[in-house]
Amino acid sequence: MLSHPYGWVMLELFHEKEPGEPMTKTKTPTPILTTTSDLSFNDHLDHLAARFRIRRGKHRVTPGLYILGAPTPESPVFVSANYTLSFDALRSALAGVDGYILVLDTHGINVWCAAGKGTFGTDELVNRIQVTGLKDIVSHRTLILPQLAGPGVAAHQVRKRSGFKVEFGPVRAEDLPEYLGTHQATLEMRLVRFKLHDRAALIPVELVGMLIPLVIAFVVVLILAGSLPAWATLAAMLAGVVLFPLLLPWLPFKDFSAKGFLLGAAVVLPFSLVMILREPGDWVSMAIGLSLLVLLPPVTAFISLNFTGSTTFTSRTGVKAEIFSYTPIMAILFGAGLILMITLRILTWTRLA
Repeated sequence: MLSHPYGWVMLELFHEKEPGEPMTKTKTPTPILTTTSDLSFNDHLDHLAARFRIRRGKHRVTPGLYILGAPTPESPVFVSANYTLSFDALRSALAGVDGYILVLDTHGINVWCAAGKGTFGTDELVNRIQVTGLKDIVSHRTLILPQLAGPGVAAHQVRKRSGFKVEFGPVRAEDLPEYLGTHQATLEMRLVRFKLHDRAALIPVELVGMLIPLVIAFVVVLILAGSLPAWATLAAMLAGVVLFPLLLPWLPFKDFSAKGFLLGAAVVLPFSLVMILREPGDWVSMAIGLSLLVLLPPVTAFISLNFTGSTTFTSRTGVKAEIFSYTPIMAILFGAGLILMITLRILTWTRLA
């Protein structure tokens, strides 16, 4: 799963019973923290670092209860993840709103992904209500959660165990000021969008994570098959990282793997044709050209699977089914292409010798 702040993209206290005994949780209320709607220069730097996989896993805020503005006991309570992009998206959208933000310990993961993993879930929400002493701070019993927290939170269980009613707000934090007027979300507020700029935002973090494999693959193929296949390898991998998220809605087929296979074949085909046609009498060059079409599209398809966790185009069950269906095919084709390329290179060296 890649880190994307959809929605609004346990400060546990411990004590020892006796020396040497295991640590256990205590229900001692945690301190109330403060925040503002203004994002500082350091906040923006943190967002940029998160996008480029710098200090990965460190983009967190302390879980707990935050005061925003000058709330009263009647002020609304919003719930967020402790991923900085999620928390900052929420607080920056609430300029001029007095309220409380209950931040769950999602281990630095955004709302939607954390809901899928269970860290933005019923147990953590109930626990956070208890350890912050929320029932003694507000007079009402309503929590406003982002819509995309739905998969992880059982509202009826929260109410039964804590006395608080869960109200699922809009998908986007920017719609909250309008939502607070009626507490009714419009169809537009419920609509999950995954537009071009949302998809483009995923590229930097994937690209940084792919740099070392890119270099290794380029060098290995350069040694085994020469410069043109090496550039084809680079193009196939970059297609999975850069072109796939940009072209996602327009690529045929439903499954990401099938989309990736098609994109990989389209990118590799020109390189393959050059290898086949530039020296018609050189059967080794022609065979290497054909092996590229076997070896590289599975690579693009495999990389494309990374984006199943960054889009609402997919479901958990659908992704699992796709992985089990396509991964063996990818492995077989990649293995066959690699063996063919190595064999051809050995034949070439033997012929030259």
